[in-house]
Amino acid sequence: MKVLLVVYDNASYIHTFPQGTAYIAAVLQKEGHQVSIYNQDVYHYPDEHLTGYLNENKFDLVGLGIIAGYYQYRKLLAISRAINKSKNRPLYILGGHGPSPEPEYFLKKTRADIVVIGEGEETIVELLRAKVKGSSLKPVKGIAFRQGEKVTVNERRLLIADVDSLPYPAYDLFPIEYYRLIREMHSTNSDFVMPVLSGRGCPFHCNFCYRMDEGFRPRKIEAIIDEIELLKRKYLINYIGFSDELLMSSVQRTEDICRAFIKAKLNIKWYCNGRLNYAKPGLLKLMKQAGCAFINYGIEAVDDEVLKNMRKVLTVRQITEGIENTLKAKISPGFNIIFGNIGDNKKTLKRGVEFLLKYDDAAQMRTIRPVTPYPGSPLYYYAIEKGLLRDCEDFYENKHLNSDLLAVNFTDLSDEEFHCSLMRANMRLLKNYFRKKLLSVTWQCEDLYLNRNINFRGFRKV
Repeated sequence: MKVLLVVYDNASYIHTFPQGTAYIAAVLQKEGHQVSIYNQDVYHYPDEHLTGYLNENKFDLVGLGIIAGYYQYRKLLAISRAINKSKNRPLYILGGHGPSPEPEYFLKKTRADIVVIGEGEETIVELLRAKVKGSSLKPVKGIAFRQGEKVTVNERRLLIADVDSLPYPAYDLFPIEYYRLIREMHSTNSDFVMPVLSGRGCPFHCNFCYRMDEGFRPRKIEAIIDEIELLKRKYLINYIGFSDELLMSSVQRTEDICRAFIKAKLNIKWYCNGRLNYAKPGLLKLMKQAGCAFINYGIEAVDDEVLKNMRKVLTVRQITEGIENTLKAKISPGFNIIFGNIGDNKKTLKRGVEFLLKYDDAAQMRTIRPVTPYPGSPLYYYAIEKGLLRDCEDFYENKHLNSDLLAVNFTDLSDEEFHCSLMRANMRLLKNYFRKKLLSVTWQCEDLYLNRNINFRGFRKV
């Protein structure tokens, strides 16, 4: 079949490499399908451009993967309108975290034909085999499909047990020279950055997470190193952003990865998502030796009761020790804090702000966002149970209008009090960030003129 996979534009100057789409492209190529990529992200095409493209080029299938954000939802509706207007409208398939929890709603809203639920690599192959043969879609696990106004949701598919059985992402179909220019923490102008997956899933169950898959499935470390070496050799990549939900899934696995990187002499910089209860001095020292420049931590709250309500399986003591250990190891920590979960109030928000002010190393601009009960998360179903939210349509059409504004209020504050409190908190954080940046460039100015620093390269952003 002739397949077009759409990579949407999220208004970034440089976009992150669309890894999920590249995995789907790889399995389709392996199956013998002819795969093309529509790079709206790179070229910033207006949505109507896709209609013309489909009119001029005939495809059997158009596919789009989407996550659950408010911007992505509206982008999905616009792209769907463009696809549905085309004279040669192909079979239209959706995938990704966005439509997976509520496929019936997304099928009716977008007029797409099929939603692939959860992991897509095995499902899309079986699905297209059925379409080529003209067989019924009812036996295909992991999909929902529309026949007129009737929507059928099939049985869920088991997770891919061996993620190493999948081919590497189809890098050859994408303009890597563009994607590798994205900047990450402590990257320089001469660094080329790409994401790599070291495993799928997460062993934890935070109440705001819309991940539908249970458990963690690691890749073999040899395969990870082989993929990194391919990226270095073919595209000169020297900075890897591990895109897993949690590379630091255990102390032992993290140690094994680091020792293998050192032994293989990869000589790369990298960052990952981490767990603060594992952030001990010995492990962090090893991570630094292996090239780790940044660890993104899900702190979420600096209050033990709220952390318990979130099911974070973390304490404030563990968070504090982990951040201090990370800074001592000369690795930048990422400070992700959200506000508005069950039990949050003005005092817990203040604790979060004070924590950020105390430990911020200015590697990233950090603000605090409201918690959002995305469809599929335990918090979403709690909101419906408590009458705070009706359904998926209410969430996307009425509540989740911007990620920095309140979608559902789980606190005792009024909506106005909530937003005013968050505004004051983020004003403090923003002023602190720019004060530190001003001090940094002021120091550079003094060093340039007073010490005649001949290595100075101008007052410019990396």
